[in-house]
Amino acid sequence: MLNGTRRFGALAIAAAMVVGACSSTATASPAATDAMAAATPSAADAMASTPAAAPTTNCVTGSITTAGSTALQPLIQDAATAYAAACPGATVTVNGGGSGTGLSQVAAGSVNIGASDVLAASKLQAADAAKLVDHVVCRQGWIVVTNPDVTGVTNLTTQQNIDIWTGKDTNWNQVGGPDLPIVLIFRPQSSGTRATFLKLVLGGAKEATGGQTLTEDSNGAVTTAVTKTNGAVSVIGFSYYNDPANKSLLNGLQLDGVDATIANVGNSSYKLSADGNLYTNGTASGLTAAFLDFMMGSQVQGTIIPKDSYGPVAAQ
Repeated sequence: MLNGTRRFGALAIAAAMVVGACSSTATASPAATDAMAAATPSAADAMASTPAAAPTTNCVTGSITTAGSTALQPLIQDAATAYAAACPGATVTVNGGGSGTGLSQVAAGSVNIGASDVLAASKLQAADAAKLVDHVVCRQGWIVVTNPDVTGVTNLTTQQNIDIWTGKDTNWNQVGGPDLPIVLIFRPQSSGTRATFLKLVLGGAKEATGGQTLTEDSNGAVTTAVTKTNGAVSVIGFSYYNDPANKSLLNGLQLDGVDATIANVGNSSYKLSADGNLYTNGTASGLTAAFLDFMMGSQVQGTIIPKDSYGPVAAQ
């Protein structure tokens, strides 16, 4: 059976340095020798002060395609851009579509990598899920956001979220906000964001089907809809919320009094978080394997991931 999970820590790559010693036929007096020893750093000191060599990228030419989670899409796109810059002969095309779509497509062999916020077994038939290998590349978090006209609301408890998303509460004044109807903006059933929120916050409660609801097919579309819809509420990835172009247009809420931050994801005090999974159909090879290795390298884990508001694998 090929099903399995590859889980790595962030990589620290250093190059070994060789320090040579010079010899001379001149003879120095004992005093001069002592002075030279005091003034000359040891080989160990020289090695410690020499910067480590930059990590190298395993470049493989060709083209691959990823599809799936839009919550992971900004990270994968930035990693793909960085890999292509280091390896001009490689092309990594990054598509969205939702976790369910990515998993179905990688299982069918129509894409090389399926990005998912949830485990394959939760979206696929057992036989299809068993073919896939999971590569965990990051930790990610989501935040409940509202239109800025929802004033006076900075935190929602788990129970308040349940009451809102099941349709029990239909006006923001029921949770300390203005007299304004609540507009729920859902994701489609294929969405990993929706599945994660339903599991971790709503506890599997039956979501509202009537009243004022909308459905948008990606984190980006949800973000835009919330900013343009009075009384709207939805759930988006940290990467979308922390984008300066979006943040000033949204009201981001605490969950059970805990701030939605990567630090709180890392210390497990913020519960709306999950692994970022990149699935392959069997063992990865060629450009697919090289790109996955790059995702686990220091450039992505140490630089791109924190810039894009994700957590490194080591932060679990």
